[in-house]
Amino acid sequence: MNAETGFATAHDSPVLFDETHRMLRDQIRRFVAAEITPHGDAWEAAGAIPRDLIRKMGDLGFLGIRYPEAIGGSEMDERATVIWAEELGRSTYSGVAISALVHTDMASIHIFNAGTEAQKEKWLPKCVTGETLTAIAVSEPGAGSDVKGISTRARRDGDDWVLNGAKLYITNGVNADLYCVAAKTDPEARPSQSVTMFVVEKDTPGFTVSRALDKHGWRCSDTAELSFVDARVPAANMLGAQGRGFYEIMKNFQNERLVIGAMAMGESQAALELTVAYLKERKAFGAPLWEKQAIRQRLAMLAARVEACRQMIYSTAARAAGGEDVVREVSMIKALAGELVNEVMYDCVQFHGGMGFMRESTIERMSRDARVQSIGGGATEVMLEEVAKRM
Repeated sequence: MNAETGFATAHDSPVLFDETHRMLRDQIRRFVAAEITPHGDAWEAAGAIPRDLIRKMGDLGFLGIRYPEAIGGSEMDERATVIWAEELGRSTYSGVAISALVHTDMASIHIFNAGTEAQKEKWLPKCVTGETLTAIAVSEPGAGSDVKGISTRARRDGDDWVLNGAKLYITNGVNADLYCVAAKTDPEARPSQSVTMFVVEKDTPGFTVSRALDKHGWRCSDTAELSFVDARVPAANMLGAQGRGFYEIMKNFQNERLVIGAMAMGESQAALELTVAYLKERKAFGAPLWEKQAIRQRLAMLAARVEACRQMIYSTAARAAGGEDVVREVSMIKALAGELVNEVMYDCVQFHGGMGFMRESTIERMSRDARVQSIGGGATEVMLEEVAKRM
């Protein structure tokens, strides 16, 4: 229990988590306190995190939580994934969190899930150590949540595939070494059977980072627009079977959305703790603001809803680890968590008063970072349609 705020410092259910999970949470929390919190403001100003941080994560085994021991991984499951995401969210530096989570759970995981043994042996060990940073390149100027609508093309030419097109809003886009890129290989096929995934290496001729993007939040996470002009990719870099890219993307969306939900609840928890501590110190009208019943009760209700959402995330992770189909639940989580974190941030900024509007305050930065949670990884409206299909 946190003596200052009264919030529990860990939310592990003994039914869903074991001692290994609790040790992992403690280790990540110590890492955040030592390696992220003291430097986050400088990284925000710089617009990127140092590669050395990724390598430190690799040294401690965080980048291979779900991967086999043979390549340096820990062979854990979705429960460990949500712990990793939640603790990074609690850091209050969500740009750091998303940079790491894209690498571990949205990009390199495609190589693990769909790659050949040769591809895994070639690329994954350095992904686990942090020597190699990855990005996932699906979104385009005209296609985001609608993966079938992408327009980037790939045509076979001898021993190569030639890619033409553009990708937008790509996290780690500037600094990545490997890009898992979705392109249409058969425009005449059904949309769901026309997309293929490729691993594109940084120095591929014809591939360029068009520009780094200036974002509202996630300031220390680099985001880019990518360009492919007759970019020649070896046929050996095709990821999975031709025409199966859409299904691979959809398959990992479930993991991605679970992770984003856990990250959002970590952010929400940190915001509530910060706000309660502030209200107990900030005096107005002769007493701490915490003495105002309306404020206390509003935050208490938000805390209850955050805890309910967190427990849904935990139970869904446990079910996913057991091999169950959790598409419905994960879609619910992404919609609920993305909206809830923004509601939490709105009220926390409000209760900070004028300080909540100042760039020097943590809660101001957190509120900007949270805004994209209802957009990225599947907009709320898209998620609710996925839920509705299953009602």
